[in-house]
Amino acid sequence: MPSVLALYRRLAGWPAGRWLFSRLVCLKAPYFSSIAPRIVVLEPGRGIATLRHRRAVTNHIGTVHAIALCNLAEFVGGLTCDVSIPPTMRWIPKGMTVAYLKKAAGTMRATATPAFPPRESKEGYDLPFEVVVENPAGEAVFKASISMWVTPKA
Repeated sequence: MPSVLALYRRLAGWPAGRWLFSRLVCLKAPYFSSIAPRIVVLEPGRGIATLRHRRAVTNHIGTVHAIALCNLAEFVGGLTCDVSIPPTMRWIPKGMTVAYLKKAAGTMRATATPAFPPRESKEGYDLPFEVVVENPAGEAVFKASISMWVTPKA
């Protein structure tokens, strides 16, 4: 089975390849299908994903729902973690803190980066991923810090 990064690189050059990759991730983790995210960039140390503003992700005041933003952050943060850590390590989200900065309207763009370069280790360690979500004007509307627990593979 190819790595997540190898699969992304293989599909990204195809017409609709990033869409297909995003759909495959949603098949593996079906809950993400509820927001229909799209990976734009995926490389070690950085991931970017988008979320279209549409009725299915809208709250009662017509903006993108707070939990949809949380799901987008976990989607891009998890994928970025997966392609950033050494192949001998594995990860699982351990916690997330969020800040809602302003109303979220329009297509959201989330960028995930690790707080420090991932490393190989014989013991588990916390690896925070910072995710900033911006509106179409480039204004930050949401920030998250996702604590990833990184451990050696069994």
